[in-house]
Amino acid sequence: MSTASPASIPELTISVRELRRQPGTSKQVQTVFQAPGDLGTEVIGIPEGAAVELELLLESVLEGVLVTGTASGTARGECVRCLDEVTLPLAVTFQELHVYPERVLAAEESGDDTSDEPVVVDDAINLESAVRDAVVLALPFQPLCRDDCPGLCPECGFPLRDDPGHAHRQVDARWAALQDLLDVEQVEGK
Repeated sequence: MSTASPASIPELTISVRELRRQPGTSKQVQTVFQAPGDLGTEVIGIPEGAAVELELLLESVLEGVLVTGTASGTARGECVRCLDEVTLPLAVTFQELHVYPERVLAAEESGDDTSDEPVVVDDAINLESAVRDAVVLALPFQPLCRDDCPGLCPECGFPLRDDPGHAHRQVDARWAALQDLLDVEQVEGK
């Protein structure tokens, strides 16, 4: 088992030199990297610079290197109902095959589309897109501080959790002119 520091993996690039062309061999890697600025959505994500832990199993297969991994971190965002902060522990799994360049060339010659397959480049694999896809897809589309969050008053923005009975007096628009007369009479003391 090897451990790498965040500085040695600037873009989540992992060396697979010792696995190349040896189907059946494997290596485990545990590492921590700093989250890039766009690891999430507009309402929730792992903050830039926050630690993200990776536990990886790299397996050499005939086509390339099969990566099975877990990414763990803490996502932060805001509740879509009340705008309070939401903190969500996150652990996502992913699996991705990085193919050898020769396989890509052979597939292109035979007319197969391999444009979306990640490739082993210079005996290394880049896991940035796999980690980003796994994390972003695991985040809630509409994060909530709690399942029964009542949100904010649509009239004034008051947090309804502080006063569930909060309400505004509703006046029918057709009677608004009469209500104004009533308010004037009450002020004048009539």
